[in-house]
Amino acid sequence: MDYQLLAAVIFGIVVLLTLILRFKIQAFIALLISSIVVGIIAGMQPTDIITTMKDGMGNTLGFVAVVVGLGAMFGAILEHSGGAEALAKYLLSKFGEKRTPFALMLTGFFIAIPVFFDVGFIILIPLVYSIQRKTKKSLLLYAMPLLAGLAVTHAFIPPTPGPVAVADILNADLGWVIFFGFIVGIPTAIISGPIFAKYISKRIYVEAPELEMEDIDISNYPSVGMILSIIGIPIVLIVSNTFLNSQLLENVAIPEQLKNWMQMIGHPFSALIIANLIAWYLLGIRRKVDKEKLLDITTKSMGPAGIIILLTGAGGVFKQMLVNTGSGEMLANQLAESGIGILFFAFIVAAIIRILQGSSTVAMITAAGITAPLLLTDVGDIDKALLVIAIASGASIMSHVNDSGFWLVNKYLGITEKQTFRSWTVMTTLLAVVGFIMVSLISLVV
Repeated sequence: MDYQLLAAVIFGIVVLLTLILRFKIQAFIALLISSIVVGIIAGMQPTDIITTMKDGMGNTLGFVAVVVGLGAMFGAILEHSGGAEALAKYLLSKFGEKRTPFALMLTGFFIAIPVFFDVGFIILIPLVYSIQRKTKKSLLLYAMPLLAGLAVTHAFIPPTPGPVAVADILNADLGWVIFFGFIVGIPTAIISGPIFAKYISKRIYVEAPELEMEDIDISNYPSVGMILSIIGIPIVLIVSNTFLNSQLLENVAIPEQLKNWMQMIGHPFSALIIANLIAWYLLGIRRKVDKEKLLDITTKSMGPAGIIILLTGAGGVFKQMLVNTGSGEMLANQLAESGIGILFFAFIVAAIIRILQGSSTVAMITAAGITAPLLLTDVGDIDKALLVIAIASGASIMSHVNDSGFWLVNKYLGITEKQTFRSWTVMTTLLAVVGFIMVSLISLVV
């Protein structure tokens, strides 16, 4: 084992957490400082450190910056129209106050099947704000179930990129992966979502961000049907793209030109642009909202979005520094020589890589690549499917400062880093552990 490399990783994480939690250094600069520390101790050349920082920032923001910016504008128009309020009233009337966390969990669970975690969260967070304003309970009571539903599906159920890639590497049958994804995912989402939310919301009270209400006519909310349709537009477009270009239809004769156009129209970028234009017209122009007011609403939404984008980019720098040192692969290879069970090995490898470099998808793919050579030729389809879920569970664990999801949750919920650790980080760890326990129990009876 390269002890210098291990020391670099451990010391870098300690420096990062100390700067943020003890000295209250702004997370953006703390992430950059810690990234440099890791590179220096690991023995990287000074020019390589700077190149890694540029690559980490650029690679991370290529997707996140556009999605966060478009999503922020979309959410701002939706919220300022009173549409989120209308949906909040509808949910509360249909499910009742006590069952609303379960409704939000299921909403997140099914929406994240075709939609990226970040996109689903950004689209739905105004709804969570509105429910909190009506009930006056902690925002975490409603945000955690939504996040749990989104996170479980994002990791466990194809056609999201992570489990599809792992299934392909392990040669697992997608049908079995989807089946066990639901079997494991539903109870995991319930425990890490509504049940955990009830616990943590009693210990951390959070209010939704302030909303300027002076220009909203509360007697003239847009209809629930209109709001659901507008929210559904990017979801349907992204679903259509995913479905048409998935392995499920690879043997169906679909014109290549249609698939190519759908890849563009159904990409989160294009889908959110279309959703913004439709929301601008239906919730703004058609409802006699002044164009200058609409411009002001969307411009103001860019402020918080800018903070999130910078923090996410800095997290990408830290992640890239850890990836380029090869620390995750080194530790995983050490575990491979220890002779532990294949399910537990896969879970641990994915967990270590996830904790070190942040991205759950990268952790899943890397862990699958390391685990695949260890599989015997007589491993059945069910065992392979369970192995996919075990890897997904490990790759979901302990989201912290090098994960863009940590900073999205931190800023959109308006909570401190310490509160984010106590809520979001604990929730993702609970999700991972419960998911792995479920997989282990199923493996004993099938």
